[in-house]
Amino acid sequence: MRVFLGVVEAGSLSAAAARLEVSQSALSQTISSLERQLGVRLLVRTRSGVHPTETGHALFAEARAVLDRHDRALVTLARKIGGDEEVLRLGVVLELPPDLLSGPFAALQAAFPGIRVAVRHLPQRVQESDLRTGGLDVGLLHGRPLGDDLDGILVLEEPLGVLLAAPRAARLAGPHGVSLDALAGLDWVGFPRQEAPGFHDEVAAVLGNHGLSVGDAQPDSRVLIPEVRFTEVAAGHGFSLAPAWITRQIPGSLAWCPLAGDPIVRRTWAAWAASSHRRDVGHLIAAFDLPERTISCSDADVCAQSFSRPDREQVLGR
Repeated sequence: MRVFLGVVEAGSLSAAAARLEVSQSALSQTISSLERQLGVRLLVRTRSGVHPTETGHALFAEARAVLDRHDRALVTLARKIGGDEEVLRLGVVLELPPDLLSGPFAALQAAFPGIRVAVRHLPQRVQESDLRTGGLDVGLLHGRPLGDDLDGILVLEEPLGVLLAAPRAARLAGPHGVSLDALAGLDWVGFPRQEAPGFHDEVAAVLGNHGLSVGDAQPDSRVLIPEVRFTEVAAGHGFSLAPAWITRQIPGSLAWCPLAGDPIVRRTWAAWAASSHRRDVGHLIAAFDLPERTISCSDADVCAQSFSRPDREQVLGR
C-alpha cells in the first residue's frame, strides 16, 4: 500500500521509484501483485503519467488512513518498549539550509533528553494531510499551511539566486547579479509542483512575467537530487533557482549568482496541528521562532564562493 500511495502521489512510476529508492521494475511488479491480490485495476498508465482508476481513488483514501493508524500504533509500541524514549515525527520538503535544524534540535535534546526525531521528506500536500491525521507532529513547508486546524510560523526567508553553467554565468552577470530577463531562452530546471504547489505557482508566475517559459511538462522528482539538477544545468541549456548556501555544494562547472532585485524569495514555515498539546512540539517550534531570520546575499564573499576561476571578477561585475 505504501508503494501504491507513492505512485499516486508522484504521478509516475519513475518518479515514485526514485522517491522510494527502489527499481522501477520492482515497483511495477509490486503494483501488479496488489492488483492481482485485490482482483481490480488500480492504475491507468498514459503518456502524461499514471492515474488511479475509480477503485484506485477509493483505495488511496483507505490506504492513507490505514497506514496512518499503523504508524501511530508503531510509535505507541516504541514508547512502551523504549521506556522514556519519545518520538517526534518531522516532515521536510525540498532543500533546507544545512544548519537550519541543528540549533532547534540541540535545544529540543537539552530540554527532552529522551526524545528521538524521525525526519521524513514528504510533499507539502502529504505533510498537511499527515499533520491533520496524526502521522506527523511538525512539518517544514515552503508555503503557509491552510485551514484553522493547522498552526504555523515563518521560520526562514531566502532570496533565491540563479545556478548556471559557469561560462554562461560569466556572460550574463552584471554588477548586481543576473536579471531574470537575461535568462530568456533557457529552460527552468524546476521542481515537481506537488512538492510545494503554492511556491511552485508563485515562481512560475514571476518567471512568466519576465517572459520565461516554465513548460507544460512536470519535471521528474529526480531533480530533487542535487547531482541530477547540477548535471542538467551544467549541460548549458537551463538554469535553476537556489539560495546562496548552495555554493558549498556545487561543482566547478557551475556558478551561482544573485538575482538582481531579489524577485523570488522562498519562505519556510513550521506547521503543526492546532489541537496539539505536546510540550516537545511546543519547545521545538519556539526554538524555530527567531526574529529577522533571513538568509540574504549582501555579502559579496558569500555570493562569490562558487567563483574560484579567473572569470570571478567578471561575474561579480568588478
